[in-house]
Amino acid sequence: MTLAKPIVLAEDNPRDAELALAAMEEEQISDKVVLCQDGAEVLDYLYCRGQFKTRLKGNPAVVFLDLKMPKVNGLEVLRTIKADTNLRAIPVVMLTSSREERDLAESYTLGANAYVVKPVEFEQFVSAVKELGVFWGVINEPPPERACSHQ
Repeated sequence: MTLAKPIVLAEDNPRDAELALAAMEEEQISDKVVLCQDGAEVLDYLYCRGQFKTRLKGNPAVVFLDLKMPKVNGLEVLRTIKADTNLRAIPVVMLTSSREERDLAESYTLGANAYVVKPVEFEQFVSAVKELGVFWGVINEPPPERACSHQ
């Protein structure tokens, strides 16, 4: 499978991150996954700053965003992405363990493209991540390229 643009995976749980990367590796798309361990890293990636200041310009194909993360939570990251004209076209999939209705409602209100509750069962989790990676990273047509925006 060919994946032209990277997938940003925001996941602070090392076990879930490892499982997600293994699932995407099975679909041969893991080499394009950028793992961010907190919301601040996601924003640094998107704005080409910090450890990502020298990365290739352009937006990712999709951001898989956990809700409960250190430094900057997923809803704040989503709010920032959707408020920025250079970033708002990036598809954002909330990939979370939260089944709380208010998290679901606020995610969609802020502009999330999808809300996926992480399955607890190992095989279901791996299967869900594979399907998400293939759909958003390979099948879906990503928005047109934009250069990095700087704040």
